[in-house]
Amino acid sequence: MKIKDHFLSQETFEIKETETKGVFKTSPIPSNISKYYESEDYISHHQDSGSLKEKIYKFLQSFNLRYKKNILLDRIKRGAKVLDYGCGAGEFVRFIENDFETLGFEPDPDARKAAQNKITKAKIIDDISIIENQSLDAITLWHVFEHIENQNEMLEIFHSKLKEKGLIIIAVPNPTSYDAKHYKEYWAAYDVPRHIYHFSKKGMENLISQNPDWKMRKIKPLVLDSFYISMLSEKYKKSPLFWFKATIYGSISNIKALFSNEFSSLIYIIEKR
Repeated sequence: MKIKDHFLSQETFEIKETETKGVFKTSPIPSNISKYYESEDYISHHQDSGSLKEKIYKFLQSFNLRYKKNILLDRIKRGAKVLDYGCGAGEFVRFIENDFETLGFEPDPDARKAAQNKITKAKIIDDISIIENQSLDAITLWHVFEHIENQNEMLEIFHSKLKEKGLIIIAVPNPTSYDAKHYKEYWAAYDVPRHIYHFSKKGMENLISQNPDWKMRKIKPLVLDSFYISMLSEKYKKSPLFWFKATIYGSISNIKALFSNEFSSLIYIIEKR
């Protein structure tokens, strides 16, 4: 499948299935991929703009943050040590820092500075090697894993940093959801070339099952993602009624997913063996 970078460059890339069935990779990966993140609109690194879009995003984000924190609280004790890997501007780190001993890893200096300005107790780092082995209770990657090219290497590092039966919690878009099938090459969550990998539900299950270091424990939905992704997809299609259509197709996607479990984004809760 050929996909255009609708967000920034307008360049076209191809998505090809890897050796792991259900896992796809963007091709080619630009050698200067950092330039594809250089936009004030890139949601992981942006500053508060006061725009209507920003206010709506922040309102919905508050529900997602609470939902994500509860996933942790259901599985680990308060005061446990948590790393938010790829923490961006630090919203989740700030939200959980009073409940857990919290670290945020962020390689981008501008995003890291924004995160540091928000937190009071947590620590923001740019080098994961400083974390002691077998010291973490959980590592979260909220829409980050798809950006990582050396995934097998990083899974080994995460394994070394986690305590016995520690968790990695990975949220990624799902290209077999209804909204992905509806929008096809306009589906915003392909987000090439920034999203290097693309995981169907079966693909992520295959990836974890072939790795003896990990065990899949639970798969949960990110219900609100269908609306935001549909809104961006409608904008890429230059729809004059993008808010209205996004509400319709985001709702249809979630209703269908109630029966298929193919939500627009999925959270994979994975335990260290």
